[in-house]
Amino acid sequence: MEPVTIGLLIVAGVLIVVGALGLVLPALPGAPLIFLGALLAAWAEDFAYIGFGTLTALGVLSALAIAVDFVASAFGVKRFGASPRAIAGATIGAVVGIFFGLVGILIGPFVGAMLGELSVRSDLAAAGRAGVGAALGLALGTAAKLAIAITMIGLILLMRL
Repeated sequence: MEPVTIGLLIVAGVLIVVGALGLVLPALPGAPLIFLGALLAAWAEDFAYIGFGTLTALGVLSALAIAVDFVASAFGVKRFGASPRAIAGATIGAVVGIFFGLVGILIGPFVGAMLGELSVRSDLAAAGRAGVGAALGLALGTAAKLAIAITMIGLILLMRL
């Protein structure tokens, strides 16, 4: 194997490992990094092991993981009977929270849902339930992203065997 290919495969492996870490560390886009690592590995090996069909499946899984990020908190809020403004607030809170690291990721959807609910009615208990729903949605979303990432990595490994 040529040194350039080995170097590209090392970079691909690093991208996949960092992507896996990104599923629990908020500052890193986990699934897209896993996808980029697989794409780089496939390219380095002239698509001998990982082909276009596999890359398409990995791309779909990556897009699904991104969608889960935005939908999970809103789903949790809706499940707890919150208003549409609370759902929008949780989604906005999740997006804004990304810029504030782990603390922002954890409390952004909660605060956003509470503020959204409070803008509709001044019931602090209902706003608190909306916030709890957002937090539960975030936890479920993280679990779903982990499952997607494990599937992606398993598919990559399966193609390499």
